[in-house]
Amino acid sequence: MQRSLTSLTKARGFCTKKPAAAAAAEKVVASVLFERLPVVIPKIDPVVYAFQEFSFRWRQQYRRRYPDELLDKSNSRGKGEYQMDYVPAPRITEADKKNDKKSLQRALDRRLYLLLYGKACGAPSDKPVWHFPEKVYETEETLRKCAETALESVIGDLSHTYFVGNAPMGHMVIQPTESESDSPSFKRFFFKSQVIATNKFKIGKCEDFVWVTKDEILEYFPEQAEFLNKMIIS
Repeated sequence: MQRSLTSLTKARGFCTKKPAAAAAAEKVVASVLFERLPVVIPKIDPVVYAFQEFSFRWRQQYRRRYPDELLDKSNSRGKGEYQMDYVPAPRITEADKKNDKKSLQRALDRRLYLLLYGKACGAPSDKPVWHFPEKVYETEETLRKCAETALESVIGDLSHTYFVGNAPMGHMVIQPTESESDSPSFKRFFFKSQVIATNKFKIGKCEDFVWVTKDEILEYFPEQAEFLNKMIIS
């Protein structure tokens, strides 16, 4: 009986490792969604503003009344003390007026994302295309380490970046077309990283680059617009 079980196990060929051909047929890519957070508070929607006005006037009807003497004392200040003329900075910058997409000083009330123009993983015929910072997973300890290497190779230093979490924020599978049946498929994992305490980077390893909003990203990737629209919040 023991001999028959042994022969059956060998015949079925139990194995936990992928065949070499299958493993080589698919590549894993770590991409980085590198974002600059809004610098100024976004403009309030007219409907929200109208509700806030209504809410304020409603609360004013039931507010606590303080004696006029107390209010006069709280409003009094010494002459020349705490006097400061405040002039808010313009929301529309020179970069906005010139539509300079290489500058971080634009769309201050929106999030901006870094796109690169050059050779990308899975690009047909190695032609330059627009893509996020990325790298094929090789020998890195984790996928996040691979994403960090991808971003570092572009901006040169990670001291002004912050990676949000260790897990990817989304992933997609890219299958080769019929004309590229010999090309491997790609599993692309997206990691989020944010700009910290700077407004300029020296971008390298690409032919061109832009800082764009979510709406502009969808124009660069019309075929993946539905996926990106769900993955990117704003």
